[in-house]
Amino acid sequence: MKVNYINEKKMSLLAQSSIISSRLSYYIPQVNIKYANNMVHNIVKDLSEDLNSRIMITDINGKVIVDSFNILEGQRLNNEELALALIGKSTAEQYIIPKYGRVMYVAVPITNKGRIIGAVFISSSLEDIYKNIKEIMKKFMILSLLSMVITGFISFVFADIISTPIERLTEAVKRMAQGKFNQKVEISGNDEISNLGKAFNLMTTKLEQVDKQRREFVANVSHELRTPLSSIKILAESLIHQEKVEEKIYKEFLKDIDSEVDRLNRIIDSLLSLVDLEKENLNLDYQITYVNYLIEKVINSLKPLADKKNIKIYYIEREKIQIMLDQFKIQQSLINVIGNAIKYTPENGEIFVELYSNSDEIIIKVRDTGIGIPKEDIPFIFDRFYRVDKARARKTGGTGLGLSITQQIIALHQGRIEVESRINEGTTFYIFLPKKAAVNI
Repeated sequence: MKVNYINEKKMSLLAQSSIISSRLSYYIPQVNIKYANNMVHNIVKDLSEDLNSRIMITDINGKVIVDSFNILEGQRLNNEELALALIGKSTAEQYIIPKYGRVMYVAVPITNKGRIIGAVFISSSLEDIYKNIKEIMKKFMILSLLSMVITGFISFVFADIISTPIERLTEAVKRMAQGKFNQKVEISGNDEISNLGKAFNLMTTKLEQVDKQRREFVANVSHELRTPLSSIKILAESLIHQEKVEEKIYKEFLKDIDSEVDRLNRIIDSLLSLVDLEKENLNLDYQITYVNYLIEKVINSLKPLADKKNIKIYYIEREKIQIMLDQFKIQQSLINVIGNAIKYTPENGEIFVELYSNSDEIIIKVRDTGIGIPKEDIPFIFDRFYRVDKARARKTGGTGLGLSITQQIIALHQGRIEVESRINEGTTFYIFLPKKAAVNI
């Protein structure tokens, strides 16, 4: 258990450090400019509070540019993890410091245009983890002891009639405590104990589903992040180990590396969007929105992509509509849906975007003449990382997160999204949004 918690903390800090590195890579070269310096300080301060950790940003020489504790700015750090980060290696190690106890040091390089310009150094206490593990073990021991005492007492008083099903249930609970969620108990009858057994079976089914989704999601995220990183490493090593390489090949490899970095950024941005959408206290920024103009704006922003494939986009406005929406999030949803239509429509195809309404809802209809979606895949297209054709999705730069984000945004607006599709005939998406706050024009 302890190793798992520490490894999860390590992976979390490395991931957060990489995100910080990505966010600061643009500002570090301009850190002497007041605006950029303020942005770096603000980002570091906010993330330090969120992570409950000390964050330091250094330049390529190890000199501290920003210290979230405002102590070591201007000084040079001599740290093994930092030294490795400044030569391009992300590291994380655990230490025991007499004054502070167990801590983890994490260092990740900051790169800009393929060049290392500094490093992110995070110092995070592990005492809370060890304390929580100790508390969990203590509570587990107390609960186990209490369970044994209660089971023994009931077995002694009520004998086999009650003790047998309770013993079965207790054993199942113990196995669940070991992480085996696929437990079921067979208890017959219509009394309280049988009802408890049914409730337990229902709970284990739900827990098993949640655990499966969690494992699948972690595996998918790891795979999606590892793939572009592996490509970058292979391309970089190819350049490093070749003594004489033509400039044309250098540019071609660097172009591929840049493409993979963009892909990583898209995945990370999508994951951050999912995290934001799943916050319990998320508030939508509702504003009176002229939906006609919003759709037109999205189409204009995507038109260059359509023009590259000679795809014509037809915008059909059946009426003028104003409604209360979170403009940024709905725009993001429309970009995902119309962008997918462009990606999966062959050259010289057509896309039709319609806006109309019924008595209760406004409807945005996006129909393409693309490759379509197999009937058996339609129920899963809104799942995270689900892609009908992985090879085609990688070619077009898909992450498998766009439709999941779109569905969550629409749901937050109390709306819904539906899809119809036929192979080689095209796909149609319907976005329904409630017309509660519509404004007459």
